[in-house]
Amino acid sequence: MTYSIVARCPESGQFGVAVQSHWFGAGVVCWAKAGVGAVATQAMALIDHGPLGIELMEGGMQSVGAMKLRLSQDPSPEIRQVAMIDASSRISVHTGSKTIPESGHLVGDGFSCQANMMWKSTVWEVMSEAFVGTNGDLATRMLAALHAAESEDGDIRGKQSARLLVVDSDLQTNPWEGTIVDIGVDDHQEPLMELDRLLKMHNEYVNLKYIHGGEKSKIYQTKIPEIAFWKSIELVESGQFSQARELASIAFEDHSGWEELLRRCAKNGLAGISDITVKTLLSADHEE
Repeated sequence: MTYSIVARCPESGQFGVAVQSHWFGAGVVCWAKAGVGAVATQAMALIDHGPLGIELMEGGMQSVGAMKLRLSQDPSPEIRQVAMIDASSRISVHTGSKTIPESGHLVGDGFSCQANMMWKSTVWEVMSEAFVGTNGDLATRMLAALHAAESEDGDIRGKQSARLLVVDSDLQTNPWEGTIVDIGVDDHQEPLMELDRLLKMHNEYVNLKYIHGGEKSKIYQTKIPEIAFWKSIELVESGQFSQARELASIAFEDHSGWEELLRRCAKNGLAGISDITVKTLLSADHEE
């Protein structure tokens, strides 16, 4: 009862899975583990296929073998739709004979698009075209595939939730490591638009760069108070007082607590904030 994509980026080696559905919390469709692969389990979904499919592939089984074993243990495989991609980009997809039309899938080079209960049987094809034809990182390309599906009218029931999950190319020592992107929208009138917004915000946090050695940087722009506050601290340290105050004002105007946080950090010598930082950001007297 949804559309999804599983994929691996040929450049970064990252694995990903993304979904949109008219069902609360459809993100449960998505399963992935760094260095192992990704699974989408949907239609009249048996969630077991996700974590247990990942477990089988992590144990050395190829996606085809993992799919075959999982379906052999499924009491009703005819109503399931499952897609798996393993560490070598091998794809295995199953669309059961009794999944609700329109349903089907399309396998490409290192990815698979699958859908069921769609308005149109063209959904998985346009998803594939959008994924192949979009530049950018894996998250951006998978999100483009979801938008393409919605442009074909998508789920026959409408839209409600979505998720975007991307993991690293290498196995991680700790199980909580290796997630690159994990953004979910459980209930929203425009879940893909919300996913767009949250991905942009995620990228802004991830791509926040520090200024080293007093080097002057290009003009930094943001509307996010949290980023504006901490970036302003760095700009003070590099002597860029005017831009620092401009950014700090975004945080100060958003909530009075930011000024108090600035003073408390200075009092305790935290986060590189000193009395000079406070004076600079709260006064227009300092010039570059």
